Amino acid sequence: MKLIKQIGLIVFLIGLLAFTSLIFIGKFNVTSEIFNSTIKNKGIKSEWFINSLKTKIVDKEFTGTFKLSSEITTSVETANKIHRKNKEWDKVIWDKPHSLSYQFIKAAGIGSIPENKGLYWFLTFGLGVIGALMFIVPNVIILGPPGIKNDGIFLEAATNRGWIGWFAFIFLVGFYILLYFYPDLIVNWVYLVDPISESLSGNSASQWFLYGFLYCTVMTVMAIRMYIKYRHNKYQILRTTSVLFFQIVFAFLIPEILVRFEKPWYDFKNAFPLDYDFFFKWNLEELLSSGTFGLFILVWGIVLTIVVVPVMVYFFGKRWYCSWVCGCGGLAETLGDPYRQLSSKTLLSWRVERIVIHSVLIFALVMTGFALYTFFSGASEVLGIKTQTIQDIYGFLIGSIFAGVIGTGFYPIFGNRVWCRFGCPLAAYLGFVQRFKSRFRITTNGGQCISCGNCSTYCEMGIDVRAYAQKGENIIRSSCVGCGVCSAVCPRGVLKLENGPEEGRINPTDILLGNDVDLMELVNKK
Repeated sequence: MKLIKQIGLIVFLIGLLAFTSLIFIGKFNVTSEIFNSTIKNKGIKSEWFINSLKTKIVDKEFTGTFKLSSEITTSVETANKIHRKNKEWDKVIWDKPHSLSYQFIKAAGIGSIPENKGLYWFLTFGLGVIGALMFIVPNVIILGPPGIKNDGIFLEAATNRGWIGWFAFIFLVGFYILLYFYPDLIVNWVYLVDPISESLSGNSASQWFLYGFLYCTVMTVMAIRMYIKYRHNKYQILRTTSVLFFQIVFAFLIPEILVRFEKPWYDFKNAFPLDYDFFFKWNLEELLSSGTFGLFILVWGIVLTIVVVPVMVYFFGKRWYCSWVCGCGGLAETLGDPYRQLSSKTLLSWRVERIVIHSVLIFALVMTGFALYTFFSGASEVLGIKTQTIQDIYGFLIGSIFAGVIGTGFYPIFGNRVWCRFGCPLAAYLGFVQRFKSRFRITTNGGQCISCGNCSTYCEMGIDVRAYAQKGENIIRSSCVGCGVCSAVCPRGVLKLENGPEEGRINPTDILLGNDVDLMELVNKK
């Protein structure tokens, strides 16, 4: 079995190496037809840009994307400097340089990669999946009886910030930086999923389709690992199945199929303010112009946020979304599970968490207020601040850097719920309801606690669960996502996730106060 795991690791690394190497190879030729078509489709009016780029890239063959990308992005930046200086605003190219470069390069691919997409898909995605499964599946036999075996988890380089962990960190951060800011450099990756995109939506793939497909693939493979590791725990099996279903069906398949039928792309499970651009002008206009179906999406998005979310949190806690539905939570629970013990449990982290996550929520709400005001009033500014500026700042800092680069890239170093714990505005909203008006709590049996510390170690949200368990206090925290792993790793069955009557949901401070009062009454009687 160990030999199979070793072979699987080698196969996986070969697939990863092949996937990474695609960035540096490939041939591209921007023909006159491709050039003129892209200029027309993007509505570019800059003669300087058109004439300059014609002499640099048209009908010339490039190896790899770096040189071609440099020529295009440099021309965009130079042209915009000239037009802004001359106040020729109609000629300014508003597309981001690398996004425009992506449009040219995606259409210009020639040679073996775009002509043999299936072969290269197998050499990258295929080998990666096969290798990962060969490494994971033998654990059923090696582990023996059901139960979570965590011996040596803080001694392994992959799970305790060793060289493997740092390698994973660098790779994930690098991937997200390329995805968000340099899509023109990963065109060869996008070619690999073109056939899948065309079969679903009828369109060639974008970098976001690539991301969605990769997201679902990684979650599926790592879900198999979850099934093996937590095979003794029905709650974990159901929870893993749920997040996998909602990600693949609601966040990937349904939105792509909607596009095939010329409907707006929409993830029906994505609630505001996590879906921060839902009330942006461009989205509202697109929905309102899409007829009855667009109006339905608009109404559903509002009802989901102000009715469904708080009602469900009241009955089931924020776990119904964060641990059973959310794609971010789903990736954290599958891909991020090996790193959950790295989540900081310090008091400083908790203080930073409260400040940052609530600041993001306030930022999102203010930005949305600005967006709605400008949509209905027709103005472009509120209190002298341009609405587009605040939207761009939020999109860059929160939508890209925090949620993407940091939120997922930092798994191997800071634990698997960095985004959910410190940045997600929806998690903050759910947390408010859960903390003050919910039937959900984790009950404890202090008499059975042996203070092993497993519960606190594996709490991905940085909660000191053991402190509650030792005192026999209910765990009621706005940050708790109800993943149930604390209960799963407890050797004594001390912890239990419950949805009981609200009057039975006693806060720890109430328990302590009650004990003090009872004690004083007893002393006075004596």
